[in-house]
Amino acid sequence: MKKIFVMFALMTGAVSAFAQNAADSISAETGRVTMTRELYPGQEDGDLYHGLTRKLTFDRMVPPYGLEVTYDKTTHIIFPSAVRYVDLGSPNLVAGKADGAENVIRVKAVVRNFRDETNMSVITESGSFYTFNVKYADEPLLLNIEMKDFIHDGSKVNRPNNALDIYLKELGSESPKLVQLINKSIHKENKRHVKHIGSKAFGIQYLLRGIYTHNGLLYFHTQVRNQSNVPFEVDFVTFKIVDKKVMKRTAIQEQIVFPLRAYNYATLVAGNKDERTMFTFDKFTIPAGKVLVVELNEKSGGRHQSFTVESEDIVRAKVINELKVK
Repeated sequence: MKKIFVMFALMTGAVSAFAQNAADSISAETGRVTMTRELYPGQEDGDLYHGLTRKLTFDRMVPPYGLEVTYDKTTHIIFPSAVRYVDLGSPNLVAGKADGAENVIRVKAVVRNFRDETNMSVITESGSFYTFNVKYADEPLLLNIEMKDFIHDGSKVNRPNNALDIYLKELGSESPKLVQLINKSIHKENKRHVKHIGSKAFGIQYLLRGIYTHNGLLYFHTQVRNQSNVPFEVDFVTFKIVDKKVMKRTAIQEQIVFPLRAYNYATLVAGNKDERTMFTFDKFTIPAGKVLVVELNEKSGGRHQSFTVESEDIVRAKVINELKVK
């Protein structure tokens, strides 16, 4: 009788183990987190995590780039868009934006021959995240680094692991990468949906080719045509909401609207050439009795241009089909 009981217990244990293994395999297929050996195991000095903790796999990792720095020379890193955030993992490093350049970071060692490897992380305006493992070298192999080739263009076949979608506060729920792709797509398509807004004088023509909207943002497609032989150098472009009846330049009567992004911003239009620029705005409307005035100012010249946009033009903005820009 005792032997029968022992055999029954062994069989019950084997069935339980088989059932547990089967459950583990099913949970792996369904993606559910269960207590399996793939979770962090207990270690000799105690479990580092409390409760049920899933193990991070390598497909979740953002692979870092190797970066060498030194004390007597400066390493420069050029990014495809303006840098918004830099974090250094050690006080042995110092970094900052190059003077007058928003997309160039200079990095240098504060102390000579520091031994411990550290890291550096960068977030750019285009919503990309970059990470570097940094170590000291007497003579770094690379002192000037171009990161442009490592950013993906939105297609599935060109999508490295370090180019992630980081959401920035001023763009709300819109991905900076999607904003860039929308601007690029409209600029490349180059269709003129608005044909009644523009100005022309002194051989310069300033046109609004289209107004678009997507996910709470507005996109303005503008064009500068230089029909003269003298180059037109752009000083600045302003967007302001003013009263229709009183067009004077006073702070009380003007409400400046600042663009969030400018794609292919033209600073010089050669003689008998044209340039087009995309401006991205947070959603806005124009109150009754007011208009949006867009002013293009020439640097060291007087061939300034301006046109007005009515409230009806804004509310008739063309809706962008997201599928066409991916």
